[in-house]
Amino acid sequence: MRVLAAMSGGVDSAVAAARAVDAGHEVVGVHLALSRAGGTLRTGSRGCCTVEDAMDARRVADRLGIPFYVWDFSERFRDDVIDDFISEYRAGRTPNPCMRCNEKIKFAALLERAIELGFDAICTGHYATLVDSPEGLELHRSSEQAKDQSYVLGVLTAEQLAHTYFPLGDTPSKDLVREEAAARGFSVAKKPDSYDICFIPDGDTRGYLAEKVGAESGEILDRSGETIGSHEGAHAFTVGQRRGLRIGRPAPDGKPRFVLEVRPVTNQVVVGPKEALAIAEIAGERYTWAGAAPPDPASPFACEVQIRAHADPVPAVARVADGALVVTPDEPLDGVATGQTAVVYVGTRVLGQCTIDRTVSAAPVPA
Repeated sequence: MRVLAAMSGGVDSAVAAARAVDAGHEVVGVHLALSRAGGTLRTGSRGCCTVEDAMDARRVADRLGIPFYVWDFSERFRDDVIDDFISEYRAGRTPNPCMRCNEKIKFAALLERAIELGFDAICTGHYATLVDSPEGLELHRSSEQAKDQSYVLGVLTAEQLAHTYFPLGDTPSKDLVREEAAARGFSVAKKPDSYDICFIPDGDTRGYLAEKVGAESGEILDRSGETIGSHEGAHAFTVGQRRGLRIGRPAPDGKPRFVLEVRPVTNQVVVGPKEALAIAEIAGERYTWAGAAPPDPASPFACEVQIRAHADPVPAVARVADGALVVTPDEPLDGVATGQTAVVYVGTRVLGQCTIDRTVSAAPVPA
């Protein structure tokens, strides 16, 4: 099999590429250049797409004796990930840029080019597994729950899964991957994991959004619509946030307030008690199935829903109604924001996902 190994410069993708070579595949390594800022270096950076990362990936490829290329996907990344991130915040939603990158770049743009060049599959260092079933190929959680990355892969379609290869899915722990990298002589064996948003390398998301979206003062309201404070830019707030509200007037019950809603059109932020964060239902019109869809999606079916990469899955019932995937958790979800991704599981299988468009509160608004 001809395999294109996506090599980020980290330890996971390095070992994944090595295992693909060991399996006897014809492997070519590629690093995706997602920024045209040539001076971007690891110093002070917490992302995964720096010049030094490209150099680390090349060293691994050289040690494996495989061809290696750097492909410029910066324009596509800007259009599909960065611009989407900014526009979502402008609309008062909380996007997941890593999910969008997987959907639009790593398993769309990259896979399209790979197939055009005659490759059978792309190989990545994600911790997830693929299982053949009578209904077709299925995406499942990895064997290591703590490192499981199936959530961020929930956007993959059946066609994309058919051309995907996850060599690390059955690995019991990340420590074993690092040990294997060290035994292979990879310089990235002890390299820290990347985290935060790669195109905001200093981690200052609020400052980045202030520059891109603009900061304009507005009102902070309680659930009844009364103005109780002011802010310097609605983009700086997200649902569930507690810190940074700077409301001078305490709540009548003396309890902390949390952000319940961001209204970009009126530049208002709505706050209230923690119990008002409880969400009884979520829905999203932008939904996909990771493999075969349920036999009758319009009929309610039991599942589990996960709304963040590191959140615990919650038992729920889902159905497709009025053009949207509607999920009703058995117990209310806490602090859900529109723009987040809800991934639906049946056991260990990723069934599908949706970008959350609307939520229904479990707590009634006071009269």
